[in-house]
Amino acid sequence: MKTQRFLQRTAGVIAFASLVLAGCATVVQGPAPEAAVKDRAQARWNALVQGDVKAAYEYYGPGTRQTVSLADFAAGIKVGFWKSVTVDKVECASADRCEVSTTIEYEHRGMRVKAPSRETWINDGSNWWLVRR
Repeated sequence: MKTQRFLQRTAGVIAFASLVLAGCATVVQGPAPEAAVKDRAQARWNALVQGDVKAAYEYYGPGTRQTVSLADFAAGIKVGFWKSVTVDKVECASADRCEVSTTIEYEHRGMRVKAPSRETWINDGSNWWLVRR
């Protein structure tokens, strides 16, 4: 009789522990790739709009930063060119590659102009990085 109660209690504890662990597995999942990429892409563009070239440079992956110096990157940036940028859509064809569609607003001959732009972001396992074209 004691053995039977012990087995019932043990089975109950195991069932409860299984439910708790299953619940934890669903809570631990990170944000969808689209949300993470959208946040990083918008933050990068915000840095460029604000003229923070160094911050924008940090969104390129480590490999790109090893081959393109900050000085070379900054030489190709026209600070003050962008007036605003909005990330419109992020489409991830796989868990480690996303295409980002943006609308860039700039001034040309005294007029505000809006133009679409696309960029590719990849995940190297530790973070999402902009692919340099």
